[in-house]
Amino acid sequence: MSQREPKEEQPGPWKKFLTSTNPWVSLARELAWVAAVVGAIALGLFLVSGTWPAVVTIESESMVPHMQVGDLVFVVSADRFGELQTWTSGKETGYQKFGDYGDILIYRPNDAPNPPVSIPFITKGIHPIIHRAMDRVGQGDPIPKYYNPFRGQTTPVQYIPATVRNNSLVLPDGTVVTPQNADPKNGYLVLTEIKSPHPGYITKGDNNLVSDQGGYLSSVSGQVIMPVRDDWIVGKALFAIPLLGYLPLNIVPVAVILIVIMIVWEYHTRKGENEKARGKGKRNRKG
Repeated sequence: MSQREPKEEQPGPWKKFLTSTNPWVSLARELAWVAAVVGAIALGLFLVSGTWPAVVTIESESMVPHMQVGDLVFVVSADRFGELQTWTSGKETGYQKFGDYGDILIYRPNDAPNPPVSIPFITKGIHPIIHRAMDRVGQGDPIPKYYNPFRGQTTPVQYIPATVRNNSLVLPDGTVVTPQNADPKNGYLVLTEIKSPHPGYITKGDNNLVSDQGGYLSSVSGQVIMPVRDDWIVGKALFAIPLLGYLPLNIVPVAVILIVIMIVWEYHTRKGENEKARGKGKRNRKG
């Protein structure tokens, strides 16, 4: 009586996925590997930075000359590596970041939604604003406006009090500030009649004429931008790498191109393997 041969154990679904030679399964395996690597990098960035997104891209010239379009900015939570500093407090302590006093805030204006990944026509919300923290106001305080007539061409060493009259800046002694008599070392501080509804930060782009709060309208919501509450803050800028930010700025077309390249590569690889197999079969038959 003959013994039955042991039944061969069938591989499980996971092993089939790892060893399959089907081109579509191979493509799915490569995409899963890419997703795992990206996920691991994202997790590592989050653990180091303590916030998300941990990197942002400069998309406009509002921070020129200290930040340029295409810079990839690494972000940390507001209290990491030291207390958050404004231009006012930095001026007193000598603390500088990116060429001027105070930290660079990354924040969601008026608590606007911020999708983790922005996909055109699909996700809603806006990218966070990346501007310098100028000062902090309390609830009920007048919202100040910081003016720099020279924008990013100069960095003021002080902001002196002024009022707005007939669209001109007027100093306490009655002097009207004009391009001819404006001192490049001076910025100007104007108190508006708008009261802050809550404690928060006043922010300004280094290359902007005036600070964000107290009159500017959000390009998305059409609302006056209010002082930045603590829970609207994504984080503060730690350092920036030039040009690298162009990649996430174009993440959707880059992803499509990579997927197409992977499909073409897989097709040519399989085609070459099949041709080698046919050639080997022909040689074996001749032998």
